[in-house]
Amino acid sequence: MISEIEKKIIAAIGGDISITSRPYKKIAEELGLTESKVIETLKDLCQKGVIRRFGATLKHQKSGFSANAMIAWKIKPEYIDIAGKRFAEFHEVTHCYCRPSCKEWPFNIYTMIHAKDEKSCYDLALEMSLTVEFEKYELLFSRKELKKTSMKYFSV
Repeated sequence: MISEIEKKIIAAIGGDISITSRPYKKIAEELGLTESKVIETLKDLCQKGVIRRFGATLKHQKSGFSANAMIAWKIKPEYIDIAGKRFAEFHEVTHCYCRPSCKEWPFNIYTMIHAKDEKSCYDLALEMSLTVEFEKYELLFSRKELKKTSMKYFSV
């Protein structure tokens, strides 16, 4: 069970965090807590597995990666775990999901990749396919960002 204080802290870190030398102090002040309480609570939530990962989100276009694509893969069910692990080892892969396929759309693994240009995305997809000795995939390039926000789990 997550306490009310934990919910408030989770909500506070769900959006943009101030770029200061002590960002947790600012969060603590806004919540009426001490900086050490915020830090200890976050550590505890990470140790308990409530928070799986805590990191920055880059605007990839501003950092030199002008192309990104979702690769939809058709993988035999018995190879899904192996393929997923191999795909996840590529540092260019930021997301790797297994989803149900259907008759009209046979793909069941999806990887989001980022590269400097579309040709590099195609090259990477080929390289990834060779690690699973499988070549049935489709690249779905992003053409326009319509929404991109952090998930809000609790409102303060």
